[in-house]
This record gives sequence, C-alpha cells and structure tokens, in this order.
Amino acid sequence: MIKKHLIYKTDKYNMLNVEVHGKTIIAREISDQWGEECHTFLSRPELMHWAESRFRPEKFEGREEELQTILQNLSEV
Repeated sequence: MIKKHLIYKTDKYNMLNVEVHGKTIIAREISDQWGEECHTFLSRPELMHWAESRFRPEKFEGREEELQTILQNLSEV
C-alpha cells in the first residue's frame, strides 16, 4: 500500500511530495526551475538527514516558520 504525503505546495509547479512504499520512502521535489527530482531513501533517518542538508536555514528562502513546518511535516512521515 502506498501512502502519499504532501509536505509543501506553493503553486502547481513548486511542491514536495513523499510516498511511502513499504520500507522505501520516495521524495519527489518539483520546481519550476529544475523540473522533477526524485530521491529514494531506505529509512526515515536517511530522509531526515537529506532534509536537514537540503533545507538549511542559511540557504532557505522564506520565513523561519515555513522551514520549521517543512521539517515537522517530513518528521511525521
């Protein structure tokens, strides 16, 4: 059974979806600049390690609350 989670969505071209396929976690990051990037993880700690390096506070363009919401949504997957 596949469980889908919407982590964030700013418009129809900028979003992050996470799908859980049994033990495998697939993060699909869609942006209007880069298209779709797909990341596959075998554990939740591996997903969170990627998220913490991907969404670093010094490089995040947006408010601190948005960053915390994204990381919170990813930790609840």
